[in-house]
Amino acid sequence: MPGSLDERLVRELSFPRERPWSLYDHPNLIRVASVLCFLTAWEIYGRRTDPLLLTYPTAVFWAAVQLIRSGELFRQLLVSLASLSVGFGASLLLGVGLGLAAGRSRLAEALLDPHINALYATPQVALTPLLMMWFGLGFSVKVVIVFLFAFFPILINTASGVKNVSGSMVEVGRAYMASEQQLLLKVIFPAALPFIMAGVRLAVGRALVGMIVAELFTAITGLGAMLTLYGNLFETAKMFVVIIVLGLLGVGLIQATQALERRMARWKETERAVS
Repeated sequence: MPGSLDERLVRELSFPRERPWSLYDHPNLIRVASVLCFLTAWEIYGRRTDPLLLTYPTAVFWAAVQLIRSGELFRQLLVSLASLSVGFGASLLLGVGLGLAAGRSRLAEALLDPHINALYATPQVALTPLLMMWFGLGFSVKVVIVFLFAFFPILINTASGVKNVSGSMVEVGRAYMASEQQLLLKVIFPAALPFIMAGVRLAVGRALVGMIVAELFTAITGLGAMLTLYGNLFETAKMFVVIIVLGLLGVGLIQATQALERRMARWKETERAVS
């Protein structure tokens, strides 16, 4: 009898019981169910509501099919991406460059600080009518508005990152007779990279907002112009298509930025291990 009890205990310890199935162990299933419930409720409620005020998912789907087949959605998306890319690229180059200068030089910081504080504290939307007077209603004004929305987070975070670089790292570089340019590229920039990428992540979202603000004000081309047009025509389903595209674009850009940030972090760790 004791032998059989010992054998039974050994079997139970060797083959533990499987954990019973639980919904809490499947978060992705919960997410899918949540989305399906939301879409179902939206479909039911949307069909009972005035279509001028609210649409429903199936109507949005067919509106998306129509816009894709006509090519209008892709044409306007490319127009928006062009101004977004140029404006954000300019803000990235100038923001990192001036941020490095402001972080390393007290003179540069003193020269830039009052202008940065004044412009950053001013809502960029308030400057849009003035910028439209200066640059017109075309591509240039969109680039400038996107630039202003994205520039300051990159500049401020880069300068903060440079100031937070350990003084001992800079002294080691100087001990090896490194020039100021070599210090910036080989020591300071890699050390400040986490701050810079944090600024870039913030700037991506602000750049997207700037793009839409510019296109809503100009209302000529781009996704923002499509929103204005369909709003004036009370085509709610097509408005939702544009809104969903903007949401997906924002999520995609932020995910790409986070992936780049992780890759940069791995590169920094590799460089540190080699050195």
